[in-house]
Amino acid sequence: MQINKTNALRMLDAKGISYEVHHYDNEDGAIHGTAVADKIGKDPETVYKTLVAHSGPNLYVFVIPVGEELDLKKAAKAAGEKKIEMLPLKDLLKWTGYIRGGCSPVGMKKLYPTFIEESAELYDTIAVSAGKIGMQMELVPQELAGMTGAVFCDLVK
Repeated sequence: MQINKTNALRMLDAKGISYEVHHYDNEDGAIHGTAVADKIGKDPETVYKTLVAHSGPNLYVFVIPVGEELDLKKAAKAAGEKKIEMLPLKDLLKWTGYIRGGCSPVGMKKLYPTFIEESAELYDTIAVSAGKIGMQMELVPQELAGMTGAVFCDLVK
């Protein structure tokens, strides 16, 4: 079967990073993280969502397990900011090139400072959005960090 490559997948290919693609049906509208984990047959602890936050004009990317909630105080500390808040959904496409449910930490319009929840290091592979609703990519967390310049740290409540 031919895979329609997203920007994220093309960027991984260009760096020689191996990954596995998982497709899921999104016709039912259930694109939240735990539903996606179930649809691709993965433990929700190994499926991560990509969140974008900001402090004034500075944007930051946070990659955390789908069942967890971002701790904004920990996120601000990781980013070296006093306070951080979630980027409004209406601004997501404008700044990242992605939409809700299809936001990948790889291939955004710019390379923003990126932070991955430290629990990712416990797993051989994790799944994140491949940049399109209905598509996840599974890869080695350290390779994802290398691709995005990410730092592993404590980010969840």
